[in-house]
This record gives sequence, C-alpha cells and structure tokens, in this order.
Amino acid sequence: MMADTVSAARSVTLQFDDNALLPLLFGEHDRHLARIEQRLGVRLACRGNRLSIIGAATAAEVAETAIRSLWRQLERGDVVGMAEVETALRLAEGAPAAPERRPADAPEPRLPLADLPAIRTRKGAVAPRSHAQAAYIDQLSRQDMVFGIGPAGTGKTYLAVAQGVALLLAGRVDRIVLSRPAVEAGERLGFLPGDMKEKVDPYLRPLYDALNDMMPADQVQRRITSGEIEIAPLAFMRGRTLAHCYAILDEAQNTTPAQIKMFLTRMGEGTKMVITGDPSQVDLPPGQKSGLVEALSILDGVEGIGVSRFAETDVVRHPLVARIVAAYNRADQSADGPAPRMGGFGRRRIGNGPPRQEGE
Repeated sequence: MMADTVSAARSVTLQFDDNALLPLLFGEHDRHLARIEQRLGVRLACRGNRLSIIGAATAAEVAETAIRSLWRQLERGDVVGMAEVETALRLAEGAPAAPERRPADAPEPRLPLADLPAIRTRKGAVAPRSHAQAAYIDQLSRQDMVFGIGPAGTGKTYLAVAQGVALLLAGRVDRIVLSRPAVEAGERLGFLPGDMKEKVDPYLRPLYDALNDMMPADQVQRRITSGEIEIAPLAFMRGRTLAHCYAILDEAQNTTPAQIKMFLTRMGEGTKMVITGDPSQVDLPPGQKSGLVEALSILDGVEGIGVSRFAETDVVRHPLVARIVAAYNRADQSADGPAPRMGGFGRRRIGNGPPRQEGE
C-alpha cells in the first residue's frame, strides 16, 4: 500500500495492492467507511484500488492512520469488524481520556500503533483497544501490584485475567487466584440454594466468563479442579498467604477498608496482585466507606504499586455504553456541584443514594 498526499495535507490518497482484501476493509455496504466518516467528519471516496480521504488536516491524518492499521490487520489474516474499526479510530486519535478527567501529572501514552503491548494466550493475542489499556497492560507486566480504576466496560478485569492466564501458561506463576466480595448489586437475592460453590458462583460469573475467553472450557474446568485456578469470595482469603500466584481482586469498590487491607497483606513471595474497581458504583450499605477509595489514598506513591486509571472515553463495549457513563457522570456533577476529583476521572458519590449495577 502506498500513500500520496495532495492539496496541503487536506486530501490523502491510499493505494492498496490486494484487491481481494478491499471488501473486508470497507465492510458490508461500506459500513466501516461510513463509520470513519461519521466519527471524523471526513469524506472517503473509492475508485478502483485507491481510497481518497478528504477533510481537515488533523481528521484526515487520523483517518489515514486508522485505515493503515486496519489494512495491516487484514494482511496478517486478522478479522476486521466494527469493533476493530472503533479500536483503530480510538488509538489513532491518541486521546485516552478527556483532560478534565485525568490528573495533570498522569502520563498519556502515545506509542506507535505497531509498538502497543499485547497479552498472548493460547487463544491468541489480547491487544489493547485504547491507549489507557496499553498503559494498563504495560503496568501489569512491570509492577507486582496494580490498581485498575475506572468505569464499567473499560477492560479492567478482562485484561487482568488475560495477563494471569498468560503467566500461568508460561509457567511464571503456579496458580491464579480470582476473588470478589459477595455483595449484591442493589438487589436482595435472599438465601440461594445449593452447596457453597453454587451459592457464590453467581457473584463470580464474570471471572468464569473471562477465563473461558482465554482457554478452552474443559481446560478451565480441569485447572479449577486441580487447584491451578481458584475462584473464591473475598471472605475465604483471611488467614492465607498467597505465594507464587497471580491474584485478582475484582469489584474492589465493594470492599470495606478492613477487607481490602486483609487482601493486600496476603501477598507472598513471587506473587503479583491486581485490584480492579469503579468507585462510582459502590454497592455497600449507605454510610459504609469503600475500602478501594481509602486504599488509593493511603498507598499513593508507594514504590512497586502501579495505578492505571480509565475514563468513559476508554469504554470498549458498545459505543452507547460510553455515552451512558458520561451522562451519569454529568448527572452526578450536576447534583453534587463542584467537587474535588477522585481516582482521576471525576466526582463520584460513594456510599450514598441508591447503588448502581456494574455489568463487568
């Protein structure tokens, strides 16, 4: 593929050398091109194996970068769909979060698209879908303890589980320990039938789902049976020492200060820990302080602990999810008035008012 820039960088023409891949690049009924036009306000025109990009200089540059990235994926044999188009646009724009929602001293990674890190499992590579995710993956590989903080749908738990699976398969840890506090999200489920496993499984289902995306289901079950993968409520962690393992505490916003301190101090030799949560979705009783919020304040600046923060612009689910999160943020700010930022992504109500559900 080659590019020819014309008319003071306001028009770019890309030429492709494999016509068989063009329909995959453009999408059914050119839906991929239509999405790029809608997102960036540019005009795309195809003639033969040439694609012209016409628009403002910055927008045209972003469109060119995104299209080149999608073309490289197709040349590697990867599938390109609307999710990949959204990812390419997000990475090409290089805007991991709105300035008002990220601390001034927080680094803003702008790696070349070819240099973005990836987590490799037997089901293939798990690549970042935003610059915030790239920074998070980098933290997971370098730090012994990482906090992933941000709204639902930003990939905090999914990427943490992927990193754990990669380390387990590579023999760098002996086991994975996945834990969540068994807190109901705004509902009263009453007494659940069955044995202990059957009672707690509904709370831990998102962790099972992530594991099944990384490994064949029969292998997941076999490793759970052998103890290489342990999925347990947070209450089961007390009194233990977690050595040579990869431990994840999910939904940490629903821990009490005593609970999160208990979990963090389980860390033994050769262990890595990841703590994920969203301080805007606390399901604890009104007036109960979130242990995650307290831990972030107390551990600020402690050597060996990394903190990756996500904003609504980093949501990688359906595009509507990002707009929903942003609408709720505006509503919170309108109701509470000006307030200090917390966790790097804006004002949140902690422990007051009706809880909201997190679908992660």
